[in-house]
Amino acid sequence: MPDTAFPGTALPDTTLPDYGWLFSRTRSGRARGPGGARALLDLLTPGGLDSPDTRFQSIRVIGTNGKGSTCAMLEAGLLAAGLRVGRFTSPHLHAYEERIRVNGVNLAPARTRDFIQWARIHAPDAAFFDLTLALACRVFAEDGVEVAVMEAGVGGRSDATHALGNVVAVALTNADLDHTGVLGATVAEIARDKAGAALSGVPLLTTATGEALAVAREVAGETGAPLLTPRTHPELFALPHAPWLQGAHQYLNAALAAATLRTLGHGDGIEAALNARHSVRLERLSVDGKTVLLDGAHNPHATRALALAVPHADVLLFGNLARKDTPATLAPLLPLTGVRVFTATGDLATPPQELAARFGGVALPDPAEALAHALALTPVGGTLLVAGSLYLAADVRARLDRG
Repeated sequence: MPDTAFPGTALPDTTLPDYGWLFSRTRSGRARGPGGARALLDLLTPGGLDSPDTRFQSIRVIGTNGKGSTCAMLEAGLLAAGLRVGRFTSPHLHAYEERIRVNGVNLAPARTRDFIQWARIHAPDAAFFDLTLALACRVFAEDGVEVAVMEAGVGGRSDATHALGNVVAVALTNADLDHTGVLGATVAEIARDKAGAALSGVPLLTTATGEALAVAREVAGETGAPLLTPRTHPELFALPHAPWLQGAHQYLNAALAAATLRTLGHGDGIEAALNARHSVRLERLSVDGKTVLLDGAHNPHATRALALAVPHADVLLFGNLARKDTPATLAPLLPLTGVRVFTATGDLATPPQELAARFGGVALPDPAEALAHALALTPVGGTLLVAGSLYLAADVRARLDRG
């Protein structure tokens, strides 16, 4: 069995992790599903000891949108209930270590560095997400976490987090069209994969509606998972007041978090959950007398919810990945304003020139230049809406923080 101890003292604490190696471990060419993550977790298990993922309780959070906000609310609620809490989420906005938190504190980079050193020797062919999940489980086990909030990456049954043991609840936010090349071309297919996270005897809680709810009900019946919804258990999903996070969609996320907390016996944390903050989810900043609204909406389901929450903006700054259905993602935002600036969120972005030519607006591939131009177009007292990608929203937020 390979040595599972991390190097620890091999390099001084000032040595940065080899993020380049870690980020290069793409899923391309590697099988999807929980198998790779399960193999890594077993590799991290010394002989005779329990696997790290079984040493704490896991709440799996699944869904097309709203996972990050729901995770933030669950983390806040569990902390307020007096538990030692882990949180595993993706993607990160500014630093890799945001993905793994213990009691609200991001992972120390030195622990990332030591894990990468170990992985380069013992798991050189593992995928990025599997590696990050394994690191999170190792950290949570070492740090005595009692309950961990675990956000799925893509899907449910086909996601790496399906490898987790000791799952005590599965929270399904919703299911809609996204990652269609992986999960299926219809809402029903996507919902079946996501609801496939259900486990026998483990509560499956959801605020999904329509076809997605119908599929979840069917899957719950097949797996023997108790299905809890606002209709079947309204007392679980009831909220004393609206959450701090804005938008009708956040009310649903909050209801799901509250129901999960109550189901697990931590209802005393609901008030803290409702007051949770989460970056670039309709985050409001003020710049020279102008309002900048940052939102990571990056698929049609998300932008429809965003358009309901923001009925008007003076300027739209938009960028989206080419692998997304960009026209469908942009469509709900077009009626908000005729003043549009399109930019690129990296090499894999939808070319902003194509968007400007098709939908009207200015194309500025450099995000810094695009932000400056969008702000110049925004009148004093007006609103600039930034959307289309979590990466774009995070980039703009960082630039505004730096002034």
